Amino acid sequence: MAIALQLPYSARRLAAIAPPRPSWLAAATVLLVCVPTGEKDVTASVHVTPADLASLALVGLIALDLLRGRLPRLDPAACALLGGVVLAAALATVHSIDPASSATGFVRLVQIFVLVPAAVLLAVRDTRDRRLVLGSFVLAALIEGAVGANQYLTRTGASYTGQPIRAIGTFGALDVMAMSTVVSYGLLAALGLALAERRPGGSRWLRRAMWASSAFLAFPLAVSFSRGSWIATAVAASVLLLRADARLAVKGVLVGAAAAVVLVGGLGLGASGVTERLSSIGSVSAAPDQSVSDRYDLWATAGRIWQDHPMTGAGPKAFQQLRDSHAPLRLSSGSDAADATIGFQREPLLSPHNMYFLVLSEQGLLGVVAYLALFLALLAGCLRRATGPGLAALALLCWVLWDFLYADIGGTTTVLTSVVLGLAARTAFPGPDSREADGA
Repeated sequence: MAIALQLPYSARRLAAIAPPRPSWLAAATVLLVCVPTGEKDVTASVHVTPADLASLALVGLIALDLLRGRLPRLDPAACALLGGVVLAAALATVHSIDPASSATGFVRLVQIFVLVPAAVLLAVRDTRDRRLVLGSFVLAALIEGAVGANQYLTRTGASYTGQPIRAIGTFGALDVMAMSTVVSYGLLAALGLALAERRPGGSRWLRRAMWASSAFLAFPLAVSFSRGSWIATAVAASVLLLRADARLAVKGVLVGAAAAVVLVGGLGLGASGVTERLSSIGSVSAAPDQSVSDRYDLWATAGRIWQDHPMTGAGPKAFQQLRDSHAPLRLSSGSDAADATIGFQREPLLSPHNMYFLVLSEQGLLGVVAYLALFLALLAGCLRRATGPGLAALALLCWVLWDFLYADIGGTTTVLTSVVLGLAARTAFPGPDSREADGA
């Protein structure tokens, strides 16, 4: 049952001037990720970006709609799953080795995995809302992709094999994975929107624009030299194409292979770096490089921390405090980062670079169960119900869940994870009050 309260005059004025479609704030959250923050201290406990502020404004507006009785009913299953994440994080914070430090981590976890996804779920009410938010992913990716492509072509990017050719967009060398994340999201959103317009009566110009956007974004993604983003994008795109049309998936593989031959083999764009980086993927188990070896050691470290705190974990943000006492001696002190702005710096390794191991070490078995229940419910619901623009939500969710195998939350683009989860929740839990037919 909706809650209806009489608000004070100031709150009613705020509601009157609020945008009629809260999804605009979700789209703004995505686009504001592109605003350079100039943040240099990666060890700071709290980073607040313009995108974070926009996401909190979205949460506030949705809360205001809730108080005014304008909110559509939230699926009880979604409430239970999100509530489980809050409970697990709260228990981990209470039993933390440092509750004061874990409190900020608790707030961040609730923001990323509960409040913002729930707000996006309630803000996205029809196909127009979905197109708006997914379009913001595409636009953000085009902005970052254009900057990144220019960095590669003009040799003004971050250092890669001693050369300033790594595309990093507007994020800087200390957040080297951010551009590839944004571009990956935009490429998948464009593919999903293009496939959604293949139905009878679909927009031809929108379909062509999205195909063109996804084709362009393949280049900046390639010259980001991010193996993790390449793999996650390939997995998510495969799921998307198979869910939409199995025959189209085969065509997509052939077209992608042909485009790679033309761009890399024929035109030589990113040839040496991309080829070297691709070949290194096959050696991650037999002969891993230093970054892969460090990641394995960080996973082992997380496992050792969990063994000491099996049920509720060591507490949010506790991994970085316990890392040195549980890590093998061969773990390096950090990774190298360099560009024309910051020069050369060593970036400390403050997380296990695996979201599932991070949850296991900091929130224990209770946390792992809560997060896996949420993720699996979203994935199962999207696989069952995704049509139309919902296909893009499925692809984005697959990218996040796969990327979590070798990455975790952190950095400027973290808030985008919450928007993706919200879009996936709208597809998985459409609700009786949703004004959308996915195929419409």
